Amino acid sequence: MVSSSKAPPIFDRSFLLELAGGLVFKQGERLFETGAVTAVKWECPVLSGTVKGVDEPYAPDLNLRSTVFAVNRCNCIDGRRRKVCAHAVAIALHYQALQREQANAARPHPDFVPEPEPEPEAPKPRGLRSVKLAADGDKLRMLVFLPPNFEAAAERDAIVVKLDAAAGREIVPLNKLSPTRSYQASAPQLAALALVESWCGGKLASLLQLTGGRLRRLLDLLVDEPTIYWVKKPNAPIDWQDAKLPGVHEFLKTASAQEVAEDTAQQAEAPIAVVDAPQRPTFKRNISLREKSKPNPRRIAEARVQGTWKTRAGDYPVAKSVADSMANYPANRLVVDGSPNFIAIRLPSGRDDESIKPLRNILKLEGFQLEPSNRKWWLRDRHKALNFLAAHWKALREQWGALFTDSFEAKLAHVELSELSIETQEEGGRFALDVTLSKGGDETAVRRAIATGRSYVEGDDSDNKITLLDQASVQRLHQIERAVSGQADRPFTPTFSKRLDTQELLDVEDLLDEMVEGWQPPQAWQDRSRALKQVGALEAAPVRPAFDSILRTYQRIGVAWLWHLYRHDLGGILADEMGLGKTLQALALIECVRTTQAEPMPALVVCPASLVENWMREAGRFVPGL
Repeated sequence: MVSSSKAPPIFDRSFLLELAGGLVFKQGERLFETGAVTAVKWECPVLSGTVKGVDEPYAPDLNLRSTVFAVNRCNCIDGRRRKVCAHAVAIALHYQALQREQANAARPHPDFVPEPEPEPEAPKPRGLRSVKLAADGDKLRMLVFLPPNFEAAAERDAIVVKLDAAAGREIVPLNKLSPTRSYQASAPQLAALALVESWCGGKLASLLQLTGGRLRRLLDLLVDEPTIYWVKKPNAPIDWQDAKLPGVHEFLKTASAQEVAEDTAQQAEAPIAVVDAPQRPTFKRNISLREKSKPNPRRIAEARVQGTWKTRAGDYPVAKSVADSMANYPANRLVVDGSPNFIAIRLPSGRDDESIKPLRNILKLEGFQLEPSNRKWWLRDRHKALNFLAAHWKALREQWGALFTDSFEAKLAHVELSELSIETQEEGGRFALDVTLSKGGDETAVRRAIATGRSYVEGDDSDNKITLLDQASVQRLHQIERAVSGQADRPFTPTFSKRLDTQELLDVEDLLDEMVEGWQPPQAWQDRSRALKQVGALEAAPVRPAFDSILRTYQRIGVAWLWHLYRHDLGGILADEMGLGKTLQALALIECVRTTQAEPMPALVVCPASLVENWMREAGRFVPGL
């Protein structure tokens, strides 16, 4: 019902989005599209209506006296809070749709000529689409199982039936029939299968909720077929008596006129089974019973890039040559030889086993194998060797005092360890901090290496450079990212950037001094952070002598502190008990600023309205020059 005493607003998309918001609008739009609105009425300025619900209908009452502060009353949760709910949006859309229909009906098109209705075509027979039929196929029967609460379900006109298929010697759910297997069935069975298929959009289902009329249609097609069972008695079919099932048909409601018409149409559409003619099996000559081999990705890669995986002389030298290269080094020192493809380590002799045990455990965990012939620890894998150097190269040199052979230094001359790079730049009174794991490196390559478990980045074919991602540097950078960003769960990234405020400089400087050895902030950074560090050594503010004689000692300290913050572009809060002269100290600071400026600028004081008179009185008394 639509009624109006005054033109309502146009309930278009933009109006409703502004009124209710995007999420509520989408919910209301879905209610409108599903036809949930049953009534709507406009009585200026209230739009009311009824919307179907699961348990009870909803009755929104939208007061649009003010479209900015619309008031909605509804028996839903949002309506009880006087918020515009999805039900109010749904009746608004329904009302607008009715308005458009009335406008279109009042303005018929002048050139409109109704087209003659086409004559109804005779129904065409159709066959099964989801089952393959053949004359020599397995015999197929559909079994119908009725629920134990059949009487109550029939009264509700919602009967759940279970459908199985007896194919050959096996019974499977109806929707599990093999699409490649051929079946044959009697005419009543084919008609029943086609009926189920028409209900399920061209497919078969194993569970259906049917009305009494639809179940009657299905049973009429299966008269005298011993395929109807009770669920609790799956081994005893229900006997037919005079084309009816005792205990079933008496509870089924009489079919309506529409269902009778559908029955007639369904019976006219007798399914035609498309039977495939049986074909004799034929065998091709020259058949190979050997399974075709699958392509080998590694061989494909080797064919594309010649020499990528080929080893060169010296990549994996024999143990004797490595032993000879270590012969000239002291026996009581740790000696390391190798290349990007392998690592050989000789542990020192004559030392306490307990002192060298941690290193031996590290070698075992990294995959090193002890060669009994020369007592050297070997790691013959390029990926493992580079990951080991990235994690332990610095520790071998600094903690264990290892000696690296000349061959090792020569073969790893193009390999470098990543170092944290820190750059700072002042921009608009703030400092931009940029921290990078590998300066000048490819960030995408670093991300890809970390994601694939590699602690190194290799250059392209023209550049043999290898960058080892030092694990200590990675951990330090991750700690810096978490501390400076304030996100304890922040994931690791090879680069980090942040614009720092003045109050953050001191904490960031202390953090970088601890994490990065030898880092020095720029002079402007040091000046500002020093202002935060040396608050105890305050210089007296240039207060006028007559005004200074009025101030007490703690007030002079407060003015000096405020003057210190002002000179270093810092902010602060002067918090003290009432009546201790905070207004007096603020006026002293304003006068100091005005007297030191070449072109005095006005000062803005924000205070409660009740204190305006007090500020004017204090200013007139102590700083009349302002």
